[in-house]
Amino acid sequence: MSVIITEIKNKVGIITLNSEKTLNSLSLEMIEELKTVLEEWKTSEEVACIFLQGAGEKALCAGGDVRKLHDAIIAQRAIDGTKVPQDCFDFFSKEYEVDYAIHTYPKPVIVWGHGIVMGGGIGLMVGASHRIVTEKSKLAMPEITIGLYPDVGGTWFLNKMPSAYGVYLGLTGARLDGADCKFLGLADYYIESSLKETILNSLQQADWNGASHKTVSNILENISKEVIIPQSQAALHESFIRKFEGVDSLEDFRKILISYNDKDEWINNGVKSFEAGSPSSAHIIFRQLKQGKDLSLEEVFQSELNLSCQCCIHPDFAEGVRALLVDKDMSPKWHPAIWEDITEEWIDSYFKELKMENEKLGMEI
Repeated sequence: MSVIITEIKNKVGIITLNSEKTLNSLSLEMIEELKTVLEEWKTSEEVACIFLQGAGEKALCAGGDVRKLHDAIIAQRAIDGTKVPQDCFDFFSKEYEVDYAIHTYPKPVIVWGHGIVMGGGIGLMVGASHRIVTEKSKLAMPEITIGLYPDVGGTWFLNKMPSAYGVYLGLTGARLDGADCKFLGLADYYIESSLKETILNSLQQADWNGASHKTVSNILENISKEVIIPQSQAALHESFIRKFEGVDSLEDFRKILISYNDKDEWINNGVKSFEAGSPSSAHIIFRQLKQGKDLSLEEVFQSELNLSCQCCIHPDFAEGVRALLVDKDMSPKWHPAIWEDITEEWIDSYFKELKMENEKLGMEI
């Protein structure tokens, strides 16, 4: 079975992530095939725009296949735990190359962000020129709960959000629906899922002789203009999120979050993830977003590649995946286990520049 399916219909290149069982989670094979197709279609006369979707109705993509990364880390630890497993380096470097390619793609890339879109799925969606969410969209970057951090360009897109939404979402992994994504600038169009065929038919009947970006925008604006977008929970909590503006330390963030009196379900869910998540992750997320504010897109992906590989030789990432997906006991034993035991030196060690075989860690972008 092909991990991705491609077809071209009247200059519309359709890419389907084809792993419905795993909610279209990204494997290295899927990433490599995506990279090849994007490269080929970039200059092909046959393709005017790309439509990216997930197989089935449940998800565009529920993230990366972190179970495989866990296994690679455990195998590497048995040999030499100070070295980044090759499989992990390959996965992250190629995933970020694909994300960067989408951000900088010369042709319109339409992403059908229907159902679950998490972690690596957001990486595929956020850089696209035309991002669509539906009434079934559920987005999140819940990496704090597996000892990781919001990668796939999170340094870039979380810092571009209004007010303190970026740091709040990064640290709490709060769930977003379609209306939230539209409000926060993660999506360009909110369209009922029943209109998907209408979109594809309109694209396939389009005249591609003019400016293709404009052609796609006109079609999507026309289809989405009648849709009534429901109230966004994220927007309703704006006065709460504003309290985190200008927060200088993670300790301050934590105090405001925990001591806030008027907690409702939306806030409580965020508190739960934050409290249960890896204390090390909380610290690296806070620093990642602060340090990465002024980085270029290319610098963001290079710095995230280093940080992700560091997560593979630090203890919490493999432990978080073990607790969630391997043993499924939902009881990660974080190291260090409590906030008070985390030192500046420990967090510095996550940001130390790594080398692979004596060469500076890098990727082709």
